[in-house]
Amino acid sequence: MVMTSRRVARSAEPIKEAGDAEETKVDEESGPQETETPPSGSTPERARRLPTTTREFYDWLPEMPHLKVEIINGRVIVSPRSNPRQSWMIGQLVRVFGPVADDHDWRVWPEVDVCIAWTREPVIPDFSMGPKDAPRWGDRELLSNGLVLGAEVVSSNSIREDREDKPLMYARGGLPLLLVVDPEANPKTVTIYSNPTEDGYQTTTTVEMGDKLPIPEPVNFTLDTSVFLED
Repeated sequence: MVMTSRRVARSAEPIKEAGDAEETKVDEESGPQETETPPSGSTPERARRLPTTTREFYDWLPEMPHLKVEIINGRVIVSPRSNPRQSWMIGQLVRVFGPVADDHDWRVWPEVDVCIAWTREPVIPDFSMGPKDAPRWGDRELLSNGLVLGAEVVSSNSIREDREDKPLMYARGGLPLLLVVDPEANPKTVTIYSNPTEDGYQTTTTVEMGDKLPIPEPVNFTLDTSVFLED
């Protein structure tokens, strides 16, 4: 079963602000460019100055390696790291897309920090793929518009974020392709989003888990979604 929808894309300027009073210079190729260097760790000045924006509050937080900390729609969301089923499906993404990445001289990253270009909202996709020299924001975040594909595995505590909030965020951040593996749906589904604009992805293709799903350029690969079936 394949369900495909298409909308006519409207030309739109990239988002230059996201609930933040600071001025941000935008580079269409590399994302946010500021007069100040992106945060790269604790400094005496950083320790003294209290945060005044959501992004500054995120940068002010200590590292929490056992938790996933993201900014979604202006809110700081703290959630547990992947459960066993999610982790297994992320491993399947690495296994399936690893050879594809090798063929293109790309890299794959499970649960790496990503900065949404132009809005500077940090998120942690369950899986990312992109060139070895993908641009970064600061020391630890890859820029969304420098990647090739990102993927989210829906869990019971992230249904709204993965199905509704993140596709719009990733589209506005210029991520070319977003894959959403949804074992919480009935029936279970896998969806590929493509053609990002400020209004969201203009093309979506959904198949029932177990069917074949074509992944568009620049990946150009047919994904056998039966790899996500647990039985």
